Amino acid sequence: MSSLLPAVSRPRLSRPSWLSPRVLRTEVLAGLVVALALIPEAISFSILAGVDPRVGLFASFTMAVTIAICGGRPAMISAATGAIALVVAPLARDHGLGYLIAAVILGGVIQVVLAVLGVARLMRFIPRSVMVGFVNALAILIFAAQVPHLLGVPWLVYPLVAAALVIMAVLPRLTKAVPAPLVAIVVLTVITVLAHLAVPTVGDEGELPHSLPVLGLPDVPFTWQTAQLIAPYALGVALVGLMESLMTAKLVDDITDTRSNKTRESWGQGVANIVTGFFGGMGGCAMIGQTMINVKASGARTRLSTFLSGVFLLILVVALGDVVAAIPMAALVAVMIIVAVSTFDWHSVAPATLKRMPLGETLVMLSTVAVVLATHNLAIGVVAGVLVAMVIFARRVAHLVEVTSVLDPEGGTRIYSVHGELFFASSNDLVHQFDYTGDPENVVIDMTHAHVWDASSVAALDAITTKYASRGKHVEIIELNKGSARLHNNLAGRLKVGH
Repeated sequence: MSSLLPAVSRPRLSRPSWLSPRVLRTEVLAGLVVALALIPEAISFSILAGVDPRVGLFASFTMAVTIAICGGRPAMISAATGAIALVVAPLARDHGLGYLIAAVILGGVIQVVLAVLGVARLMRFIPRSVMVGFVNALAILIFAAQVPHLLGVPWLVYPLVAAALVIMAVLPRLTKAVPAPLVAIVVLTVITVLAHLAVPTVGDEGELPHSLPVLGLPDVPFTWQTAQLIAPYALGVALVGLMESLMTAKLVDDITDTRSNKTRESWGQGVANIVTGFFGGMGGCAMIGQTMINVKASGARTRLSTFLSGVFLLILVVALGDVVAAIPMAALVAVMIIVAVSTFDWHSVAPATLKRMPLGETLVMLSTVAVVLATHNLAIGVVAGVLVAMVIFARRVAHLVEVTSVLDPEGGTRIYSVHGELFFASSNDLVHQFDYTGDPENVVIDMTHAHVWDASSVAALDAITTKYASRGKHVEIIELNKGSARLHNNLAGRLKVGH
């Protein structure tokens, strides 16, 4: 009987790509390498913020695990960062850890609100030259952060760093089955331990925690005064964190040739900071250095590597703290040097590129780099780069408005044709392109090939008609497109016009 019934086809569920043995191995090993690289960074950023190293380590764990679930950019690493540490350091110094944690939670809430308001869409206004400057400045900062680990240290550090660099340069040419940074870390750790070499280790950077993070509320009075105190710092956490995270996500998009959900990444960062705050962490955002280790050096592409980087971090510092403490800093310094070199856009500074590139583009890139290096704040550098790009763009298009004229056959009317985009920069010279004295009594201004963008342009058109009217001549403005006509009708004659 059952054989007579029609067969019902069941849809096959697609298996996640990370369940593939090859991909799974890549993601697991990448997560382990990133976890090892996160430890000294998190400790350093904790010291920079003026808090216990556990605060930074726990923040890196909760940020990575939460963003792996909530974030919009697979394989991107979020953890405690120097940029956030700089923002919250004065608050921690003057008012204590409780206020810092409260600011992180409020900063996360602000990030969620900004995500809902569509702040991620502003990324389209960041020019490529600013992006190149962001990447180059970041590479320089990553390299500069390794220099203190190479000064005033035993001479054995230098051959260890050189050995690690050779391993990471040569091994990928032989095999990519295991990430070269992981091999370098393991080999140098074994050599250091077996040979009893007296070189700086991860354990020298700060005490590792021996317990798990605990969920709780920040130890602050829940009053309006507290909110007023932490609000500026929370806003800084939100803006700096979003700026760095969205820029890093865009960079990973380019490297992997994939698209990511920037809005989801925005609110995911907010959720991650809220969770981090409730677990006593110092907050954070995307980490470009560790992300490059994960994506470029290790070849990770999924959320699994991000999730495991946080899990491995917690296991390493809590359960295997003695083993991790023995890792020589030389190995991690070498890894970050490779990251810095591979992150820098060498093509952007090649003589052939600089020769072909417009001077304005190069200036925007250099301005971004200079401000980042001066402030050690990537967000400020990006904002400065965008402002420079806007000024250069405004100067460039200010001269793109062209006015031509013809006299009708009967000689009684002069017809002007305006071509270009009229806004505050380009409309300034418009007034001076008409012959008020020599023109006949009737003047027609044809706007077929122009667009009026702002009140400055309407004021310029008013000034033109006023100058002609003072000489007893009549002006007619024709062929305004729909948007221009609406703006002109609303403002014409209602703006103060200089004579």
